[in-house]
Amino acid sequence: MFYRTNERIQAASLRVLDSSGKQIGILPKFEALEKARQLGLDLVEIAPKANPAVAKIIDFKKFLYQQEKKKREEKKKSKTSETKEIRLSPFIDDHDLNVMIKRAQAFLKNSNKVRLVVKFKGRQIVHPEFGHEVLNKVITAVSNISNVEKEAHLEGKQLIALVVPEKKKGETPIESEQNDDENKKIGQQKV
Repeated sequence: MFYRTNERIQAASLRVLDSSGKQIGILPKFEALEKARQLGLDLVEIAPKANPAVAKIIDFKKFLYQQEKKKREEKKKSKTSETKEIRLSPFIDDHDLNVMIKRAQAFLKNSNKVRLVVKFKGRQIVHPEFGHEVLNKVITAVSNISNVEKEAHLEGKQLIALVVPEKKKGETPIESEQNDDENKKIGQQKV
C-alpha cells in the first residue's frame, strides 16, 4: 500500500494522531508537519479518504516494518488447503478402490479438498452409471469426515466430484489437529 508522507500530503487540514494512537486534534498541514519535525518523526497519511484526512506522527520505516509484520502474522494464521486428485476407473477392482478410499481419507484428515475423477476410456462412456456407482462408493466411505461440495457431473469423458473436509462445530483446525494427536496417543496406549 502507498502512504503519503510529510510534504507529499495533499490535504489542507488533518486529524493528527501521535505514535501511541492518541488524537492530538485537527491541525493545518504545516502545523502538523512542524510538530512532527520537533519530535524528529514523520507525518504519515493513513486515511486519505476520511474527512478530514487522518495522519499519524510516527517513524515511517518502523511503521512499514510493523505493517509487513502484521501481514506475515496473518499469513501464518491462515491455513491453506490444497486440492488433491484421486483418479478412478469405472471398472476398478475392490482392493484398488479400498486403497484409493484410504488415500482420500488421509487427504481429508490433513484438511485438503479431494477431487474424485472417474476417467472413461473408449466405449466405457456408454455406461456412465458404472462411474456413478464407483463415485458413490467412495463418497459414502468418506462421508463421516467430509461433505460433498460439488456433486458428480460429466466433463467430457470424465465424471468429477469434489469433497471437502468436514469442520466440527465450534472447533478450529488447530484444535481438531490436537484432538487427532490425542486420539492417536490413546490408541497406542491401549495396544
